[in-house]
Amino acid sequence: MVKFSDRIDVKYGTIIIGAGMSGLAAGIRLAYYDQPVVILERHTTIGGLNSLYRLRGRNYDVGLHAVTNYATKGTKVGPLSKLLRQLRISWDDFDLSPQKGSVVSFPGHDVKFTNDFAFFHSEVEREFPSQKDGFANLVNAINTFDELDLSQEPVSARTVLQRHITDPVLIDLLFCPLMFYGSATPRDMDFSQFVVMFKSIFQQGFGRPYAGVRQILKKLVRKFKEQGGELKLRHGVQQILVKDSKAYGVILDDGTQLEADHVLSSIGVAETLKLCPGYERIPEESPSFRPGDISFCETIYVIKDQPRDLGHDPTIVFYNRAPEFTYDVPTEPCDLRSGIICSPNNFNYGLDEHGNEILLEEGIMRITALANPDYWLNLDPDAYIAAKENWEQRIYNASLGYMPDFRSQILDIDMFTPKTIKRFTGHLNGCVYGSPVKHLQGKTPINNLYLCGTDQGFLGIIGSMLSGITMANNHILSAS
Repeated sequence: MVKFSDRIDVKYGTIIIGAGMSGLAAGIRLAYYDQPVVILERHTTIGGLNSLYRLRGRNYDVGLHAVTNYATKGTKVGPLSKLLRQLRISWDDFDLSPQKGSVVSFPGHDVKFTNDFAFFHSEVEREFPSQKDGFANLVNAINTFDELDLSQEPVSARTVLQRHITDPVLIDLLFCPLMFYGSATPRDMDFSQFVVMFKSIFQQGFGRPYAGVRQILKKLVRKFKEQGGELKLRHGVQQILVKDSKAYGVILDDGTQLEADHVLSSIGVAETLKLCPGYERIPEESPSFRPGDISFCETIYVIKDQPRDLGHDPTIVFYNRAPEFTYDVPTEPCDLRSGIICSPNNFNYGLDEHGNEILLEEGIMRITALANPDYWLNLDPDAYIAAKENWEQRIYNASLGYMPDFRSQILDIDMFTPKTIKRFTGHLNGCVYGSPVKHLQGKTPINNLYLCGTDQGFLGIIGSMLSGITMANNHILSAS
């Protein structure tokens, strides 16, 4: 494999902006084919929306609740299998453990699901017997839909569901986990995105490495460097160089200029165009390039006991306390009507050599709620600290009907907000899932400048990596 010097004033085949999952996967794919590629990351760590940090002697995952698109070892089909083949990575490198079981909880309805889709299907029929045929027809429509067709036009998922299902509660219940885990669109989804998320969550299911997101990131970085790729932390991009409507390099924050045949950006379409002279106003002028504003507050609790010992068995709880599910920017700082409760302890990590169940060393609970970015981004430092304390307590109290009261068990606590997300990812508005309009083909108005990741449209950890691979294949490797 080609090795490159540590100098940064060279011309590359491809510059990748952002060392998140999609950027790292794209880098591995390109470097494997001897492409001179560098990944530039402004921050001191990798991972983007799925990063990690250390605080008061403990390791924390930022975004990882679970890896969707789970598949058992040896599976030859599906997104995870495709990903592993494309990156030349083994199943053991990620070492995913399956969920024990999750639940979507609405007033009067609890629908459980595991990584066995037949079980979820039976749960829907049990809770909504009058919708049995309609749900079966919807599943058939999902299974026959080609979500990998990158040329398709957006279609309202809510409209499609209403053709098959007449109970609005079931429609909202199906939307709830899929929106929380992948929708940049308030109150609806593009049907293509709905299909991607339905398959990844309900049909394939959740998994998690015992060591969390660092297991995946560590393997990706090692693989990238083994192939000869360069990873540059603390190398932020202040400008993308454009001449005659063609990108040809970048200027770093320190003024260094790098040139390349291609630039692949994983930081979002609006964020990318704002780095391009002459194109900075496109996100304000065109709805197709505007950033989203769906964001969250999440609190991570470290507790004394295992959650199951406190009576909490689900891996993930998606709950909605209101008569209807509203997925939108809340008018309040946070929306107390719905949320997610995740316990990384409640995955099946297997047995040790003595036949005992393998458990995480400490109990962990994570509670997530929709948040109003304008509120959180505009607080002064003192008000911000007070607001975090206030809304942590309010979100916790609103979640008590779906989890035990573990307040007396807390050993440590940390909370992130839209302000945290914007600071460490650069996403405008602290938006988690990017622009509501996805650019499935990864193209921008500028030649040789392509998108991967969130605003390309393949969502989730596996989807994000597949996005990087697909864009590298379609736009760079196919042209070489």
